[in-house]
Amino acid sequence: MVDSKFQVPNNRYHINVDHVIKFIRRSNYYFKIWVLMSKNAFIMIASQKMVLVIFLLGKVLRFSFFVSFLYFLVQGAGNLAGYTTNQTIFFFLTFMVIDTTSQFLFREVYKFRQLIVSGDFDLVLLKPANSLFRVLMGGIDIIDFITLPPLYLATVYVGNLLNPSLMQFVLYFLLILSGLLISTAFHIAVLAIGIISLEVDHTIMIYRDISAMGRFPIDIYQKPLKTVLTYFLPIGIMVSLPSKALFGLVSIDGLILSFSFSFVFMFIALKFWKFALTKYTSASS
Repeated sequence: MVDSKFQVPNNRYHINVDHVIKFIRRSNYYFKIWVLMSKNAFIMIASQKMVLVIFLLGKVLRFSFFVSFLYFLVQGAGNLAGYTTNQTIFFFLTFMVIDTTSQFLFREVYKFRQLIVSGDFDLVLLKPANSLFRVLMGGIDIIDFITLPPLYLATVYVGNLLNPSLMQFVLYFLLILSGLLISTAFHIAVLAIGIISLEVDHTIMIYRDISAMGRFPIDIYQKPLKTVLTYFLPIGIMVSLPSKALFGLVSIDGLILSFSFSFVFMFIALKFWKFALTKYTSASS
């Protein structure tokens, strides 16, 4: 009979195989739910082809105009806070990678207020799936699904022009993951505020406006705004630090700092979500 605990030779650590198998099965369960909800979201948007085309065209035009604006701005000024044209454009592309990926995954947050007002959130709480997972990742944004591949390719292309080393690329990739964790924490906090105050639309737009300041290098801002955007509202850590890592300006210490902030923010956001649930009043009460 095989013991469910695998003991390593030095007896200092052990792996509980049952827990690992349970985690894998649970992850697969939620992945299937996410795929199903994403298919439903895709069908709903795909049925409105004209709206899809208009929104897609608008995103492409906005992206193109802003890249052109950055290019001519830096070309005219010579540099932006000491960064070259390619580096400045890469800052913007990195911001877009984190921002668009977050919108792609967390589009359901924008519909959360209607769930609360209509009372449908009661049904979400009654289902066996985690309620936070349902309202956070309840469906993809098909428009972002279309725009993400060319955005990733453009980021890789411009990043390649900067001739990064393997270590710089690894740091960049890890810091992107850290940035997505911070973005996730912000979205969870927005959901919690929505339960307490019914304010979701305004709160998420405030987050979008603040995060949009990361389209430029944080170095262009003066203190104390720069300090606030780096440590208190860690937009700088979320979107600027990855780009700096690719330029060779960030060490392992910066990586540790970034993940420390992301884990702390995620912990606070989850605690805030649990607190908000205690304040929720059912529509049937």
